Amino acid sequence: MARLFYSLLFYLAMPLVWSRLLWRGRRQPEYLRQVRERHGFCRPSSTRPLIWLHAVSVGETRAAEPLIEALLRDYPAHDLLLTHMTPTGRATGREIRARHPDRLWQAYLPYDLPDACGRFLDRCQPQVGLLMETEIWPNLIAAARRRRVPLALINGRLSARSQRGYTRLSSLIAPALASLSAVAAQTEADAARLQAIGARRVAVLGNLKFDVVPAPEKLALGAEWRRALGSRPVCLFASSREGEEALFLDAFAAIGARDVLLLMVPRHPQRFGEVAELVAGRRLVYRRRSDDTLPDAGTRVWLGDSMGELAAYYALADIALIGGTWLPFGGQNLIEAAACGCPVVLGPHSFNFAQASEDAIAGGAARRVPDLAAAAGLVTELLHDRRQLQTMRDAADDFSRAHGGATARTVALVRALLAESARR
Repeated sequence: MARLFYSLLFYLAMPLVWSRLLWRGRRQPEYLRQVRERHGFCRPSSTRPLIWLHAVSVGETRAAEPLIEALLRDYPAHDLLLTHMTPTGRATGREIRARHPDRLWQAYLPYDLPDACGRFLDRCQPQVGLLMETEIWPNLIAAARRRRVPLALINGRLSARSQRGYTRLSSLIAPALASLSAVAAQTEADAARLQAIGARRVAVLGNLKFDVVPAPEKLALGAEWRRALGSRPVCLFASSREGEEALFLDAFAAIGARDVLLLMVPRHPQRFGEVAELVAGRRLVYRRRSDDTLPDAGTRVWLGDSMGELAAYYALADIALIGGTWLPFGGQNLIEAAACGCPVVLGPHSFNFAQASEDAIAGGAARRVPDLAAAAGLVTELLHDRRQLQTMRDAADDFSRAHGGATARTVALVRALLAESARR
């Protein structure tokens, strides 16, 4: 009954969903492309059995990359269908597809409506489905169960805040989670929270993001920028969120430190123009990555308004502040920074990546401070203490290497699910 009521509300809300799609399409026209796929009208041009993997947006797609490569390597008789919710996720997936144009297919995940989900599964007919992180869609899971498609939640994570929200919807969420063939959690804490809201068959397999290897060409690009900028210190504000950039600029204005180049990379590309206006409004000399010119000695801010180059920015930076941790957004991923050997500073709000953050701090790869004013002071201190900064850089390398292996464990899980599918 809970799912029936949920479905009815979803159908009634569809005019609002379409209106929001049109509104987002004004800023990102890509939202208005392949709209039929959001209603399940997709059919990959594949003649081989399909493994289906859903990665919502950029972060999940990047995290899934080593798993995608491993599945295509280990299952040469299969193709892989990669679904997304956002155009930026799809664009990131296209970079992977360019390496496997005949075996990797893409589509948008349908809205969680019974007819759309059923249509999607009937047309694509995957042998197994993998949902990244916290993608719990009751109608999609029910449609897969009816069609006897094994479905697993992989790289699963759940913050305490999200657990409280799902608990209030337990009559809807608990049956969906219980219907999954497997749940692969990142940490013991994630596993406990997922079990508390109804998940069964839960195993702790680690975090796939630790197996992501930065692209050599991006690291080389960062090194090239470093040589061009010489010895000038660079502080990166990585994956910044709305409201945080102003606090960041205020904090560094208060302490001076004009020799430090402030490199700002907003999390969402639709905000690049907004952040540029913010910097210009403060009469700071700035340049944009999209201008294809490097900062000179008079440049105070370099705006990283590009997609897919975060590894290059980390390779350039002396130290990075992780966005989303300074206001209560829950934080962004610090694992890529560690993989690039870049020390990081975190704010108080890292609940989306709680275990990774605490492990990085314990290992010396990261420091936590209460606000951006304190962060600016710490950054200045560390930039003048190269020995301490190098110690953090070495700790970041150690932290990154110590937590790998989730990909191999997840491939083993997929092998079991495919065997289950073959028996049905």
